[in-house]
Amino acid sequence: MDNRQAVGSWLSGPGEAAKEMGADFGYRGKRLGLPEEGPGAIAPLGRRFGAVFIDWALCMLIAYGLISRGGQQSAGNWALLVFFVLSLLTVSTVGFTPGKRLLRLRVVAEGGGRLGAGRVFVRSLLLCVAVPALIWDRDGRGLHDRLARAVQVRI
Repeated sequence: MDNRQAVGSWLSGPGEAAKEMGADFGYRGKRLGLPEEGPGAIAPLGRRFGAVFIDWALCMLIAYGLISRGGQQSAGNWALLVFFVLSLLTVSTVGFTPGKRLLRLRVVAEGGGRLGAGRVFVRSLLLCVAVPALIWDRDGRGLHDRLARAVQVRI
């Protein structure tokens, strides 16, 4: 390779250099055998954040109004417990939380189908810790979904 090719590769960025070496990144979900668009495609991050926001607001409402009886200090802790139980029960039975349903998302196993209760428990627990949900892979899946071998897809 002469200097012009090396400079051209360097200027085009790391993605281009990886492509020149044979890496094929494709679209999000391609490695999992999911379609690029439409039902069954990887859920967009904006919708996923929106669903978590809706679920958290619902859990705060339940915790503040029904459990802590207006105590602001304890409402956040109770909301986290309600969020865990809500996620555990709804994802393991119907495959989505109320927020995911409103935004037309579903949590499925990597190979398709519903997640088992054990995998939903691990996923929900890691989601409540929050940090694993903020570490994503190339397909846009959080660490909590990777460890539970789950995918959030469009309905």
